[in-house]
Amino acid sequence: MESKFNEVENELTIIINEEVDHHTTEKMRRKMDYEITRFMPRKVVFDFSKVSFMDSAGIGLLIGRYKLIKLLGGVAQMTNTSKTITKVLEMSGILKIIPLKENKKAV
Repeated sequence: MESKFNEVENELTIIINEEVDHHTTEKMRRKMDYEITRFMPRKVVFDFSKVSFMDSAGIGLLIGRYKLIKLLGGVAQMTNTSKTITKVLEMSGILKIIPLKENKKAV
């Protein structure tokens, strides 16, 4: 997993580059929490351009990071989701709390 912080816009982009399932979420959670608390961004963008699979553990991961970001006064967005990932996000209802930003090129 890779992350980039843009100081000018106070935006943290987290590029997820592996499947998001129960085998990977704990490691991802620790890394994301570290980056979010380190930078204290106003906006966190989860970039799914390299994700081919996500299950319900991934939904839990996103909800937990959303709560942390909100607690710190920030907002969260998602971008670059495949049709399959978008379908999972739609079915879970998470798009009601974390908006899907128009897909853009990976950072």
